[in-house]
Amino acid sequence: MSHATARLCRGVLVAVSAGTLLAPLAAGAVPASVPAFAAESPSPAPPKPDVRALTPDVARQVDASVRRVMREAHVPGVTVGIWTPGQPSYVRSFGVADKASGRKMASDLYTRIGSETKTFTVTALLQLVDQGRVGLDDPIGKYIGGVPNGDRITLRELAGMRSGLFNYSEDDGFFKALTSDPERAFTPQQLLDYAFRHPVLFEPGRKFSYSNTNLILLGLLVEKESGRHLGDYIKQHILGPAGMKDTLFPAGNEFPAPHAQGYTDQTADGRVADTTDWNPSWGWAAGAMISTLDDLRIWARTVATGRLPDGKRMISPAMQRQRLVTPPTPIPGAGYGLGIFDVQGWIGHNGSLPGYESLTIYLPATRTTLVALLNTDIGHDDEEPSTLIGRAVTETVSPRHVFNLPAEPAAR
Repeated sequence: MSHATARLCRGVLVAVSAGTLLAPLAAGAVPASVPAFAAESPSPAPPKPDVRALTPDVARQVDASVRRVMREAHVPGVTVGIWTPGQPSYVRSFGVADKASGRKMASDLYTRIGSETKTFTVTALLQLVDQGRVGLDDPIGKYIGGVPNGDRITLRELAGMRSGLFNYSEDDGFFKALTSDPERAFTPQQLLDYAFRHPVLFEPGRKFSYSNTNLILLGLLVEKESGRHLGDYIKQHILGPAGMKDTLFPAGNEFPAPHAQGYTDQTADGRVADTTDWNPSWGWAAGAMISTLDDLRIWARTVATGRLPDGKRMISPAMQRQRLVTPPTPIPGAGYGLGIFDVQGWIGHNGSLPGYESLTIYLPATRTTLVALLNTDIGHDDEEPSTLIGRAVTETVSPRHVFNLPAEPAAR
């Protein structure tokens, strides 16, 4: 399997198991059985704060960290937003949106969000579960025929990346078809055909394996049981109620203006290309959506809490609790729930497809939101540029909760 094939439609992947961290003994605390004088030696330094105040000095440190990553990883443009109640907001854009013209990156640009689309598709599924139309532990074969192990793979296992189905975007034939004509349209069934020509990887539920195939099946399920096109359902039942007026599920390669040009080396010849007009239909329910910084700020808290901005429930509390159960993954101390991760306390998802990467995460401990948008997916030292940005920013603003998503080449 070629390196480029393994990289398509990234956006995963890890989470701290159960979404919690062990609490250390408070600095300076003395066990009851120890005399008070035993603690008179110098105390350890106080713990670092969950989130530092975004003072002008801290903002300058974030600026410097982002610029350092851009310089080292050759990232053309980045926009970063950080919001914590009671603290100054941080919204900055760096670099260029278009390398040819030199047009500056800006915070109001539309962007392709890749695998963050999964959070919307799984939300649609969970709403149907709330309505009693489907059950999380129903086999997918009850609704869609022709799925290998379809009589045993549950909807929960599809949403939690534990189905064992081969990831179609790792198929060499698919990669050749896409890169030979990046503006072509793919149907969901064509994508499944690429996946189903491969044997299943393991028995359902046995392990974690990130696969876009799972989300194509869930997208078809939502359409079948709702009677609506997936994009129409998401618009009516998720985007509209959340007030996300600048987020859309494109039918083809349409891309609202203004937007950044995207740059990738996932091409037939390995050369860097502009992917702005590539058709994201090949990602469909797993990675086709478009959004903006402001809308993703709304979505970060909405998807992490299950509540819409007006306080109403997007999904039931019971369903949200199930969503946030994060069983272990192969990465030590990490897990993935139902279309969502928790990395060192940060809940959300990342997204990557040729030319664009995004990161939308929420820290419940302080109600902090972090969104990062990049116009490249070209890795640096085997790491995603969005991970490099996420780590650099959180090392500065949330030193007890550093976002560090290890590279996972097979999870695309």
